[in-house]
Amino acid sequence: MPRIVTLTLNPTVDKSTTADHIIPDHKLRCEAPKFEPGGGGINVSRALRRLGSDSVAVFPVGGPSGQLLRQLLSEEHIEQRPIEVEGWTRENFIVVDASTSQQYRFGMPGTPLRPEEQQQMLQALQEFPEPPEFLVISGSLPPGVEPELLVRIAHAARELGVKVVADTSGPALLALLDAGVYLAKPNVGELSKMVGVEELDSQAVAGAAGQLVTEGKCEIVVVSMGPQGACIVSAAGADYVPAPSVKKRSTVGAGDSMVAGLVHGLSEGRNLRETARLGVACGTAATMNPGTELFRKADVDRLYQWLLQTMPAAAAV
Repeated sequence: MPRIVTLTLNPTVDKSTTADHIIPDHKLRCEAPKFEPGGGGINVSRALRRLGSDSVAVFPVGGPSGQLLRQLLSEEHIEQRPIEVEGWTRENFIVVDASTSQQYRFGMPGTPLRPEEQQQMLQALQEFPEPPEFLVISGSLPPGVEPELLVRIAHAARELGVKVVADTSGPALLALLDAGVYLAKPNVGELSKMVGVEELDSQAVAGAAGQLVTEGKCEIVVVSMGPQGACIVSAAGADYVPAPSVKKRSTVGAGDSMVAGLVHGLSEGRNLRETARLGVACGTAATMNPGTELFRKADVDRLYQWLLQTMPAAAAV
C-alpha cells in the first residue's frame, strides 16, 4: 500500500500544440498535438513518480476522454483508482505562439458530479486496505460540487490518522482550512485574502501564515511566492527559500511539482528546511520545460544541491 494518495475531483486531458503565429480570423496551422494527463492531484502523482515515490491517484473518469486519461496514466505507470461517472472527462487546450513564445491556455470547466458520484469518491478513499500516510487534495472543483465534500473527506481522513495536504483555492481552500489539515500551500494572493489584507510583501508573509498555524487550521503552511521562492511556516518558526534563477519556458505544473517535492520530502522523513528546498527545486525545475511538461529529475537534483549549498539545511525548523 503506497503511503501517498492523491485526489483530483476535476481531472483533465491536456492537449498542447504550437502555431507559427496566432492571428484572429485565420486558419492556423498547428504542429501535431501532444496529450498529457492533468489536474492537480494527477500531476502530483506524476511528479512523485519522477522523484521515486509511489502513489495512488483517485479521480472521476468518463467518456472517451476519460479512457484516454487512464491510458496516459498507465503509460506513466501511475497506480489508479478511477471512479466511473456519467459525464465526460474534460480537456484543456494549450497553444504556444512560436513567433513570440507566448502561451495561450484554455481551461474547460469540467463536468458536474452527481450526488451519488460524489459519495463514491468518498467511499473510494475509505476502502483502502490500510490508510495512507498522506492524502493530497489538489486542483479545482468541478461545477456543482460544493466545498462541503472536501470537508467530509478531510474529516474522514483525519479520523483514520491520515495527514491531509491541501492545494486548492477560493472557498475550497477556506473550507479545508476550517476543517483542519496537516499542510496547506496557498500562494501570496490567496494568503492575503485569508488574513483580510489587500496584499502582503515578502516580509509580512511569515506572520500571516503563522496566523493559520496559531489558529489550528494547519500544522505547516508553505506559501508559494513565484519568482521569489517560498516561505515555509510551522509552530517552530519560518524559513524563506529563494527560487534559483533559471530560464522559464512555462509555469504549467510548477505548483503541483512543488507539492510533490514537499510530500516526497516529508514521506522520506526529511526535516522542514530540506523539504522546503526540495519543493522549490521541483517547482523551479518545472518552469524550465515547455508546455505542460513537468520537471526533469536531473534538473531537480541540481537545483536542490545548489539550494543546500547556498542556504544550508542542517537544522530542522
